[in-house]
Amino acid sequence: MRKWLDRRQRALRAGLLGGVCLLAALPAGADETFDPGTHPAIARWVDAQVASGADRGWLEKALKQARYRQGVLEAMSKAPERHLRWDEYRDIFIQPERIQAGADFVRAHRDAFERARDTYGVAPEVIAAIIGVETYYGRHAGSHRVLDSLATLAFHHPSRGDFFRGELAAFLTLTREQGVDPDSLEGSYAGAMGYPQFIPTSYQAYAVDFDDDGKRDLWHDPVDAIGSVGNYFARHGWQAGAPIVAAATGPATPPDAIAFNRTRPPYERIDTLAAAGIRAQESGLAADRQVIPLALDVADGKTRYRLGFRNFYVITRYNHSHLYAMAVATLAERIREALEASA
Repeated sequence: MRKWLDRRQRALRAGLLGGVCLLAALPAGADETFDPGTHPAIARWVDAQVASGADRGWLEKALKQARYRQGVLEAMSKAPERHLRWDEYRDIFIQPERIQAGADFVRAHRDAFERARDTYGVAPEVIAAIIGVETYYGRHAGSHRVLDSLATLAFHHPSRGDFFRGELAAFLTLTREQGVDPDSLEGSYAGAMGYPQFIPTSYQAYAVDFDDDGKRDLWHDPVDAIGSVGNYFARHGWQAGAPIVAAATGPATPPDAIAFNRTRPPYERIDTLAAAGIRAQESGLAADRQVIPLALDVADGKTRYRLGFRNFYVITRYNHSHLYAMAVATLAERIREALEASA
């Protein structure tokens, strides 16, 4: 198994695992199955996996179980981050029930959250907020068969097929490693899985066995999920105890000279923003400190300004949306307040 995984890593670097340059996306709805015996393009992808050490018989059997799902492609085009104002997006996740459930989730797994904070430097409310936004603390982890979703996206998505072919390869490897039937697992329409909704390559890279029971189980084990989210953030440069976002004021219309809402490391200086009329509400921020300027659309055409720090950027490594990061930061703050109030 180890030799197989080493060959897979070499193939990934060579562009083989994702099937780069091996096939174009199949026409949507071209076939209801993914049988390599009837799809030459899929057969070539299987050949690439076999060349990197995969077992042909096992791989072909798994693919024959997959089914094309048009709804997956439709859901990909309707992601809420693309269409909603900030106040609309915020109201999906910031409700009293989800806040209280987050506080209850932290209390129910206090030891794991405290150990994650000590190990990875990530506060309990932040880890809880990620899991709260992703799956309502494990209640809604997805009802799509992961195999169907990833196969559909791998071979039918018009622009991201290469990416999802890599995720499909990682998923099939992961299920074989863990002795799980790939046909049995459910997740999001994009193939994300478990309490924290890790995509397969993230599962491989960042999931940890946080309760030391010999397996990394993000589907059923909240303790492993808590540790894995902490590990993900730490590996992406989370700064323990540092702020995530700060309130700011600014003009009615965002100035054109400022690039807002970019999900990259902090890139605009405080004094540059101040010259454009955007000022932090808190004092003490150095003039040369770099931040991510955020201009959030709300009802009636109004704009709310925020300044994202390094930890805001780290949250966007989980989901490359400034609205997502704002929702996580806001929910984390509300969960912390609820915990403090109950204490």
